Amino acid sequence: MRTVITAIIFALTIVTLSTTSITAEETTKYSAKSGDSLWKISQKYDVPLEALQRTNNKYDDYLKIGETLTIPTAVSNIDKGLLARLVQAEAKGESYAGKVAVATVVLNRVDSNQFPNSVKEVIYEKAGGHYAFTPVKNGQIKLPASQEAKQAVEEALEFRGKGNGSLYFYNPATSTSSWVFSRETTITIGKHRFAK
Repeated sequence: MRTVITAIIFALTIVTLSTTSITAEETTKYSAKSGDSLWKISQKYDVPLEALQRTNNKYDDYLKIGETLTIPTAVSNIDKGLLARLVQAEAKGESYAGKVAVATVVLNRVDSNQFPNSVKEVIYEKAGGHYAFTPVKNGQIKLPASQEAKQAVEEALEFRGKGNGSLYFYNPATSTSSWVFSRETTITIGKHRFAK
């Protein structure tokens, strides 16, 4: 089962190494010490290695002692809870893989320079007079998340920053947006089609 989920995550997440705009409030400064590596620092601060590399525009592991790195803030427990509630509302009735994929779309948006920089801002984004996610509009976002939705969020976070990237999902049977049908499909899971 985990191998299947891993394959799906790789099919959904972003590999793009373009710069993500991160505000000062969402970052921490770190001064490199002897024996540090980007991987060790990413583990210490519980942030994806790819996000650390992208934020610092640094893709090799050579660090000078005293070199200042910007550490993007990890997803808070509050934002994890919010994301789990969104997953519950958007993907109830879908498989576990579908739930992980929905969480992954939100994380991909956070990491993309096309969308806001936090889970909360992505979930509550309103563009062109419309909420990005229906559960925000209809109030379903306020309902509690299942344990499975919470676990799906944790799994999406574990594989954050890997794969080919989905920024959208929709149900082709009920969607009325011709624009979303024009997006490149990455994978279909249950009733949801994922696209970038």
